[in-house]
Amino acid sequence: MTTTKTTNQTRLLRWTEVQPRVGICRSQAHLLVQKGEFPAPVKLGERASAWIEAEIDEWIASRITQSRNVN
Repeated sequence: MTTTKTTNQTRLLRWTEVQPRVGICRSQAHLLVQKGEFPAPVKLGERASAWIEAEIDEWIASRITQSRNVN
């Protein structure tokens, strides 16, 4: 069986990859998740979580848009 790689694959990011992109600490991220203002992580196991890369990218883009649209 031949497998083909698609460009639309979902990539999961661990916190060590998310933090440098978003520039906030883990506790702030979890606070924003509770408020519905940051993407919720996906549970990978009992003690492991990851974030969906596309959701993180969308969050970053929305923050940029918000900052540019301030009157």
